[in-house]
Order: sequence, then structure tokens, then C-alpha cells
Amino acid sequence: MPQVITRRARLSRRRFLRGLTLSGSVVSVGLPPLVSMFNSNGTAYAATRDTASAATEAPIENRFVLWFNGNGIPERYWIPAETGSGFRLTPCLSPLAPFREDVHVISGLDNSAANLPGPGNGHHNSMSGLMTCTMYTGRGAGGPSIDQAIAAKIGGESRFRSIQIGVSQESFGESIQRNMSWSGYDRSLPPEMLPDRLFDRLFGRREEGWVNRKRSILDAVQEDAATLTKRLPAADRIRIEEHLSAVRDLERAIAGLPPEYRRIDPPEIEDMKDWPRVAKVQSELLAHALATRQTRVASYMLTKCQGLSRFPWLGYTAARHHDYTHADGKAPGAEGISGQRILRDICRWHVEEFTYLLARLKSIPEGDGTVLDHCCLVYVHEHAEANPHKNSGLGLIVAGHAGRLATGMHTKSTGTIGDLYLTLADEVMSAGLGKFPSATRKLTEVLS
Repeated sequence: MPQVITRRARLSRRRFLRGLTLSGSVVSVGLPPLVSMFNSNGTAYAATRDTASAATEAPIENRFVLWFNGNGIPERYWIPAETGSGFRLTPCLSPLAPFREDVHVISGLDNSAANLPGPGNGHHNSMSGLMTCTMYTGRGAGGPSIDQAIAAKIGGESRFRSIQIGVSQESFGESIQRNMSWSGYDRSLPPEMLPDRLFDRLFGRREEGWVNRKRSILDAVQEDAATLTKRLPAADRIRIEEHLSAVRDLERAIAGLPPEYRRIDPPEIEDMKDWPRVAKVQSELLAHALATRQTRVASYMLTKCQGLSRFPWLGYTAARHHDYTHADGKAPGAEGISGQRILRDICRWHVEEFTYLLARLKSIPEGDGTVLDHCCLVYVHEHAEANPHKNSGLGLIVAGHAGRLATGMHTKSTGTIGDLYLTLADEVMSAGLGKFPSATRKLTEVLS
């Protein structure tokens, strides 16, 4: 149970460490959840000033993350055979073992909008339907994506209404293949794929001294940090010290990325890059943004729609991601069953990266729980069975403990992906959408 702060400052969740660079630009470092931000019941103080008399109480805000991987899955290796709490983790889902009580595996939902007649191929239609539950327009998505529909309702009080994050820098394809977030009809919100730019957005524009990594962004906030920590209990001082050390580690990780990560090349060149290294830095930055209350809504595009990446870190470079999804997974020089097993390993890597984010969120204390306890994450793929571009019986994951989420089970459901989105938006995130394309009912099975 968090300490009760009586004689020391009670902090607002909106408190930042601030400082000026030598050029006068403002730098801000968000604070992690501190003991001083919560009462003995784990309820946050919501005041904009840091005095006990000004502090008012407010529930801890829930956050929403939409996570996407391109292409589809090998259902035999991804979807559990058993339902309920006794389900066995499949080879693709095995990285989730430490977090099985934090996730709800759902199968059986349909991406109904992807099957409507209209322009585009199976990838275009699936992507528009999956993100927005509307038809592909011929240029982009036919409406706002679910993350943006939620952000429009709950994102106004945050520094950023939403954050769009990407990893693979593929230049292949059209707008619908390179973007997962849409603010409206044909209006894409491109993901930020370069960690140094995402870092700048979260912390403020750097001066030349740390553009060249000769200084740390923390130099600008040292005085503010020292002043604040004098007023805080020992537990909070330690937490701030650990938090600032983590920010410095992020700086070093970004500085260690080779220059070619900032160059977007044609697929045959760029797809050999070490994406897991970038993915983990991006996940660290997302965890920071969520924990410091800079945003309540985010999207994370690990790989692109109809992705063409190769996977040297898995030892698979003979073919590209999309190649392994067709003709029963048959890649050049490989027979079908072997190709499916390669696709299994690729999908397991996807889950490993998702699990990394879950672990980071669960490691950050907040109130009487963790940040993961106040998150709803939805993990989706472009298709169900990859080879036929299957849009029925999707396999997906809902994670976290925000609202009334049921976890620790596998459920075979019926209905549409729109039904799930509307249920999560209104019953878990309290967004009050009321309706969403293709949704006709609430999925009570995802709620406890």
C-alpha cells in the first residue's frame, strides 16, 4: 500500500522536471508515478500545483495501446486449442508465459469490412477494415482508426492526444500499407519510426551539445530535480534517481544506433536492418510516455502491412516476410511445411516484442498497482491464416487490467472486430463512443 503523504508535498501527476537549454529551448522530463502522487487508496492527486491544500483526488487514468503486425499468422501454431483459463500456450504465444494472467487471447472475430466489394487487393482491404472497420477508399482508410476514435474522446487532457510509433521503415507500398492510425477519411497519421525523433518529441528539442551526444538532456533539468527531491520522501527520491538513470540509458541506446537507421532505403536494402534493437528502444519510449502521463493513447506498428522485411536475427534471409505467408508458407528453396515453421518463428518474435512492452509496463509501480494495471493493449494482425488472406476467425490478444478486463484465458468468440473495439472503448476506456462501424453488440466475454 502506498505511503500516506502528510507533511511533504503532494504532487500532481502533471508535474514535470523542466529546464532551458543554452539556446533557450524548453526541455521537460516527465516524472514516473511517485508515492507522493497518490493517497493511501492508490488514488492520484490531480492538482496542477504542488501543495497539499490544492491537491484534489482523481482516479488513475487508463491508457489504450493498439499494436499491429503485418501479414497474418499460421493458425495451427498461434491459436490455442483449449478455451478458458486452462488453455495451453502455443509455440507462437510461448513468450507470454510469465504474463498469462495479464492477457486474454481471443479468436473467432471477423474483419467484416474487409470482405465488402470495393477497390484494392486483400492487403488494402484488410488493413482498412482492421484499423477503422470501414472499406478501403482506393487511397486510404474510410474513417478514423479505433485509437483515434478513443483519443478524440479521452486524449484532450494529455500533453499528446495520441502517439504513433513505428519500427520497420519499409518504403514499400501505398499509404494504407505504411500507416495504421487514421484521423478520418483518407487522413493518415504516420508512425514515428526513428527513436531519436521520438525522444526529441517527448523531451523537447535538443541543443547542439546533445545532438552530437556530447551532453545529456538531463543536464538541463538537474537544478529542478535537485529542488524537487529535497521535498520528497526517500522512496520517491530513489524512484526519481532510477527514472533519470533509465532516461540516460535511453540516450545511450539511441546514440549507439548506427547512422544508417536514419535512412529509409528500398526494401531489398533496408529490410536487413536489426529491427529488434530499434523495437526495444521504441517500446522503452512508449512506456515512458504512458507512465509519465504524456499520452493516454498510442499505436505501435512493428511491421508494415504486406511487410517485406527479412529476419537475419532469426536466421531467415532466403525470403521476405510476405513470401513466407503464401503457398502454404512456401519460400524459395523450401517446402511448405518448413515455410510454415519459419512463419511460426517470425510470429513468435512478434509476440516477444509485445511481451517486452508488457514487462516494462508491469515493472513501473503506480498507485497500489503498476502501469499495466491501468492499461488496455490490443494486439492485432493484418489477417488470420496468412496464405488465403483470411479475414474471419482472427486471432488477437487483449492485455492489461484497465476497467473490467477479463484476463488469464482464451475465448473463442463470435462477432466482429468492431464489436470488440466498441466494447473496449466504452466499457473499459469509458470513451463513450456509443457506436463504431461494423459493431452491433458488446462482447461481454472480454469483461470480468
